[in-house]
Amino acid sequence: MVALLVTAVFIGAPLWLVLVTSFKPQGEAQRPNLDLPKVWQPIQNYLQVLSEGRILQGLLNSLLVVLPSTILILVLGAMAAWIFARRSGKAASGAYYFVIAGMLLPPAVVTLVLELRWLGLANSQLGLIATYTSMYLPLAVFLMTGFIRLLPIELEEAARIDGANPTRIFFWIILPLLRPVIATATIMVVLFSWSDVFYASFVLGGGERATLPLNLLQVASAQLYQNNWHLVFAYIVLMSLPMVVLFLVAQRQIIAGVTSGAVK
Repeated sequence: MVALLVTAVFIGAPLWLVLVTSFKPQGEAQRPNLDLPKVWQPIQNYLQVLSEGRILQGLLNSLLVVLPSTILILVLGAMAAWIFARRSGKAASGAYYFVIAGMLLPPAVVTLVLELRWLGLANSQLGLIATYTSMYLPLAVFLMTGFIRLLPIELEEAARIDGANPTRIFFWIILPLLRPVIATATIMVVLFSWSDVFYASFVLGGGERATLPLNLLQVASAQLYQNNWHLVFAYIVLMSLPMVVLFLVAQRQIIAGVTSGAVK
């Protein structure tokens, strides 16, 4: 009961504030509160955001960055996790702990920007894809390694006896069994990268390639939304909708992946 109350206060209340404010006219939204609107104008607010906030361009830019990053993280993470889960010895253990150390050590911004410049990837979507992949790959490896260790190795041994090579074993046996933990890793990686504005601002620098959160920052900085909290919160609602849909679709797989991967 206490946990539900805390959740309602610290999570439910901000969500409600964002939602109801996005339905209010500018006058009522000057001082955001939890009250229902006296005058409802959700259609006008959301249409104004779509027409003036460049949200469709930001959505496309976010998809062009988040989707390739997530695919790379899942494929590379699954391959690495399979090796770490099945190999023993100091070399394999050392490599595993070296990789997951990336979960605790965020990249330094100055070093990151300089490295991207040396590689010719600065101010490009490819550079942001490389950044997200390097940042969140350790998380995927950590989740998937614990899950693979729970899978019976006899399945792989039987496939080898039947003449299957390692590539076939991975794509036809291991990868399908990783579906729950892949769903978990997907929602976590997408959530982190979708809402990121810090690294996107340093790597992309804004402009026409700005992702959704970075685009919101630019629009707000240009004073288009100054004191227009109803428009800001309407933008946030639209920006969050893809994450809500993704979570609703994959919630069962997410829970299964978390509980299974947490055993080891």
